[in-house]
Amino acid sequence: MSQDAESLPTWRLWGEERVDGAIYTVYLKKVRYHRPTKSASSESDDEISHLEWETVRVRFVKAGTVERLVEALATDDGELESTYVNVFLATYRSFAECSHVLDLLLRRYETLAAEDILPAATDTSQQHRKTLVACLHVWLDTYPEDFRQPPHHPALQQLLAFTQLHLPGSELHSKVLQKLAIFSAERNGGVQMSGGGAVCLAPGMRLSAHLTSAYRLPHVPHRHFAEQLTRMDMELFKKLVPHQCLGAVWSRRDKDRSHDAATVLATVNQFNAVSFRVISTVLVELNLKPAERADILAAWLDIARELRVLKNFSSLKAIISGLQSNPVYRLRKTWATLQKEKAELYDELARIFSEDNNRWAQRELLMREGTAKFADTVGENDRQLQKLLHERGSPGVSHGTIPYLGTFLTDLTMIDTAIPDTVTDGLINFDKKRKEFEVLAQIKLLQGAANAYHLPSDPMFDRWFDSVIVLDDREAYQLSCQIEPPTNPPKERRPKKINDANVQSHRKNDSIASTSSSNSSQFFCETDGTTTAWKRDSLETRISPTRLSHGSSSSSLPSLDVSLSSANSGQKPNGKAGGSPAHPGVRSGPDFYIIRVTYESDCAETEGVVLYKSIMLSNNERTPQVIRNAMLKLNLDGDPDSYTLAQVLLEREMLLPSNANVYYAVNTAYNLNFILRPRKNQQQEPVVNGKSKGKRN
Repeated sequence: MSQDAESLPTWRLWGEERVDGAIYTVYLKKVRYHRPTKSASSESDDEISHLEWETVRVRFVKAGTVERLVEALATDDGELESTYVNVFLATYRSFAECSHVLDLLLRRYETLAAEDILPAATDTSQQHRKTLVACLHVWLDTYPEDFRQPPHHPALQQLLAFTQLHLPGSELHSKVLQKLAIFSAERNGGVQMSGGGAVCLAPGMRLSAHLTSAYRLPHVPHRHFAEQLTRMDMELFKKLVPHQCLGAVWSRRDKDRSHDAATVLATVNQFNAVSFRVISTVLVELNLKPAERADILAAWLDIARELRVLKNFSSLKAIISGLQSNPVYRLRKTWATLQKEKAELYDELARIFSEDNNRWAQRELLMREGTAKFADTVGENDRQLQKLLHERGSPGVSHGTIPYLGTFLTDLTMIDTAIPDTVTDGLINFDKKRKEFEVLAQIKLLQGAANAYHLPSDPMFDRWFDSVIVLDDREAYQLSCQIEPPTNPPKERRPKKINDANVQSHRKNDSIASTSSSNSSQFFCETDGTTTAWKRDSLETRISPTRLSHGSSSSSLPSLDVSLSSANSGQKPNGKAGGSPAHPGVRSGPDFYIIRVTYESDCAETEGVVLYKSIMLSNNERTPQVIRNAMLKLNLDGDPDSYTLAQVLLEREMLLPSNANVYYAVNTAYNLNFILRPRKNQQQEPVVNGKSKGKRN
């Protein structure tokens, strides 16, 4: 039973109960303990005078030590509490090691076994031990990777010694022996993940022209391409270990702990690899005419359309991100020659991944189609997708679903950031683990749906995919500028509205991320008056909570990129005019926002570039505290009173009062982008990383 029990009519919240090492949330539950039946010979209702209902106390662990959390795997009566067991096993890695939890569980069993020989032993003690054995079964079956510790697998050896002593010949003992035999037989000590990072083959290693002529854009089989991309994504998604997506686990990937999130990194790398290939195939041939280059854009859009039918939102998002990358997106002449129908298709596909309302569009799609057999959900304004589904009708083969993993990673990172790991007396906040488990359960459900795919492998496609030249950021941008030289050098640091009609029809809906697998920096640049991002929309970096840039000393990366449509800082949602919020009045929104703050500087290294950091804004923080938090993220020293903070609105700024509650002062009709500046009467330059940020001589 979840902690939403108070919403049920027979449940009532009683309060909290504190014991040594644990805090419980207590509910009073109304239960029927006897169902009365009227006798045929009854002549009066007096015969049924007994009570039908009774009230019982039900406790849920709210917080506790690791020892208490292990004890709670069994209820007070010794019964298995399946929901709690599932939550615990899915999330314990964020606060304990496998060996520690296993040791506590086995010691708990031995303690109960010692009590069982006492004269006062009860049946409850025996039931407790049965429940602990059941937990070990679930653990081995559901998370076998926890016990894969080559070459000797110490946790499994410890469990084997335990079963030999206490449960010889049992089903658990046989299962441990079987797992040990399987793990010992593995020569490579683990599953070799496919779909790794982008590969740039040397000229001598590339495929010959006659072998790849069938896979030369734009003249490619669109559906076949989509099916092969889906096959690659499906293989990785089915191997994904959901608990590796936890914010606390995912954030450790840069600390020599990349193996903790290996399956997530494999999915991230595949996402980036697809996006890189979109960019490379559009830019690599410099002599193409704009119309010919537009044909390549159209081919990728046709592939993306087929991915929508296949419900592969991962590669679909990767293609859209590649098309929205600065080197591709800035090619105005190319976009201007794109057919109107293809431009509409682009807009419709990009709207799926809109950041509006906490990514409501893609969440709604996953809710409706996640476990459905076919894609059948389109918006009322999606003419191209409506026409596509009408032409296809009901397909004879059902499809699974592959989500864009970045949404789940962002959710889990936000939970990890917003909710404390511990509560009073340093007890582990288990309510937080329940919230994380809700997200992990969604991933697990979609993994089951992915089994519906039946897509044959095409080795030739794999060879083509690996042979595509991959450009780094600067190479891609340089090629893009050779194709269409910039008309004006970037001067303004502040995002401005896109006025060109053709470009506005291809407006970017997503911010470009902070760090990719290539460890490049994030640059928010303006070229020809269009605010775009230098960096590709890397899946990894959109949800990176702690990763630092290694590509440029002048760049700064957000700790959590959930920046609602950064490319459209001046866009007014729902056509709202002026500077008033879209829905004035009492707010019923979240308890915090993630805002992006930049420091306006005349430093030479950041000329023409807007560098953002993301910080969390809670609903009780006033201007000095927000400025102080921004200074910490931007590595600025000094007095917060020496700075001002302004929100970037449409072609203007809103300067925040010196002691305002920023949460309620911000204008949510626009993106939450802010500029930190020294006050005009402050002559002294701030110190950044021990150096004065003075002007260039």
